[in-house]
Amino acid sequence: MYGNEPPANVARERLAAVSNSRTYMKTKLAMICVVFGALLGSAAAIADDAGAVGTSTTVFVKDSVITTKIIMKLAGDHLTSVGRIHVDTDQNGIVWLSGTARSQEAIEKAVFLARDTEHVKSVHNDLTVRLDD
Repeated sequence: MYGNEPPANVARERLAAVSNSRTYMKTKLAMICVVFGALLGSAAAIADDAGAVGTSTTVFVKDSVITTKIIMKLAGDHLTSVGRIHVDTDQNGIVWLSGTARSQEAIEKAVFLARDTEHVKSVHNDLTVRLDD
């Protein structure tokens, strides 16, 4: 394969092999995200269907479902970087928002989206405006 070929052909073949492995890794990552999303969606459906909370595991799943729904709303609204707003939910459906946003309007929108989420009892807002991010 590499014996009598010109160096340019060898370089092209090596570059093609690296490109193929990058494509494979991107495809693999995308498939993992799809599977994880499907599993999380199933957990959300189970948690929403469970009317009475009887075990701590169910409580944890329900809390994480609320948190995930709020994070998805924030990301879907392109309100701000999801990493800048931290969302935490307790077993009673009380949500804490902390971190930073670029404007007071963005903070108000984040609070509105959190309050508008199913099973949220109240929202505690600890967000601050930070313009230099």
